[in-house]
Amino acid sequence: MNAKTKRKNGAVKLILAGACMAGLGYAAYAGRTPHARGTEGAKLHKYSTTIEKERPKLDDETKALISACRQNPCEATRAALEKKVRANYEKIVARKKAKLEELKRTAKDASKVEEMRKIVAEMEKDRERRVAQTLRRFTDPRLKPGSRAAVDGWHAVLGVPRLEIAHTEVTNAEYAKFKPSWPLRDNLPVVNVGYKDAVAYCDWLSKTNADGATYRLPTEEEWEMAAGHMPKDADFNSKDEDGRLSPVDAHKGTLASCGAIDMWGNCWEWTSTVRTPG
Repeated sequence: MNAKTKRKNGAVKLILAGACMAGLGYAAYAGRTPHARGTEGAKLHKYSTTIEKERPKLDDETKALISACRQNPCEATRAALEKKVRANYEKIVARKKAKLEELKRTAKDASKVEEMRKIVAEMEKDRERRVAQTLRRFTDPRLKPGSRAAVDGWHAVLGVPRLEIAHTEVTNAEYAKFKPSWPLRDNLPVVNVGYKDAVAYCDWLSKTNADGATYRLPTEEEWEMAAGHMPKDADFNSKDEDGRLSPVDAHKGTLASCGAIDMWGNCWEWTSTVRTPG
């Protein structure tokens, strides 16, 4: 569970709750069901020469355009920033396409090629939505040096007012305070938790914590705003690629857009968004 959402003085805190281990998928039930998010079948391409270890850092031109848009918010400055965001996105797509071509030449397992092909297709399909989400983050007045740092274990979700998300998934140790019989290792993310159990945990936090905050699961869009676009083909947060869970702090370098860790693999996380099969 990593989707912790909390509202304090009008702010909401999101709880990251594990549905199951990443790469294993999750049960598909008939009818309308809440949706889980994670890295779908992600792999670590150990022999790739174009492996991305971390989200690309903002270049000086992008920083200058963000500053100009904030100092003089108008159609012209926003259009210039959007143009740069699109150009940055296309560079990432180009790198993924280059990796796809590399895998076509070098991969011994055809599934790696197909996986990379799906990643490229997804990036092209989601282009407009990803650009819009990035613009919302860049024009959020809370964006400033250090804005990705956790404050008391929580991160602001840029692009969504008064919303915070937990630094990591809910651990077994945290969940055991709600359900004392929970038997697993303390520092692993809690998984195999049903949607109703995740909601019950959030409600319990809202009632028992003295901070006046409202805790809930994120919507799918809120999860995406917090995560940002993290390359699924980079460092996959599971132990030695064998599907086992890792401690929630085992991959401190793989930061989400908001600064949270472990949204990049390890386990699927519940959202409150309902989807109808088909």
